[in-house]
Amino acid sequence: MNQDCIFCKIAAGQIGDTIYQDDEVTAFKDINPQAPVHILIIPNKHIASLNETGAEDQALLGQLILAAPKIARQQGLTAYRLVINTGAQSGQSVFHIHLHLLGGRNMHWPPG
Repeated sequence: MNQDCIFCKIAAGQIGDTIYQDDEVTAFKDINPQAPVHILIIPNKHIASLNETGAEDQALLGQLILAAPKIARQQGLTAYRLVINTGAQSGQSVFHIHLHLLGGRNMHWPPG
């Protein structure tokens, strides 16, 4: 756990409200939603970004993606988009890797 990381504090149960948690991942609502349903799915282990991952993190990254359909069903979604921003220029503002689950409206392409 990174003591300065807000997402680490959420995963540890120190702050915020989670909507899903298991041994590997935690999920919670985004505070600045870009869709009617906007959930962030994070690893409980601190990893700054996708660029910081290594071979030992492959299974953990898979767990993030595998948690998404469970959470989507829990939220009543049958269609949704998954996004991982990597680096400040892509829009990553918290440097703890996180998967955005967006749904509840029609998604257009390209996203912008």
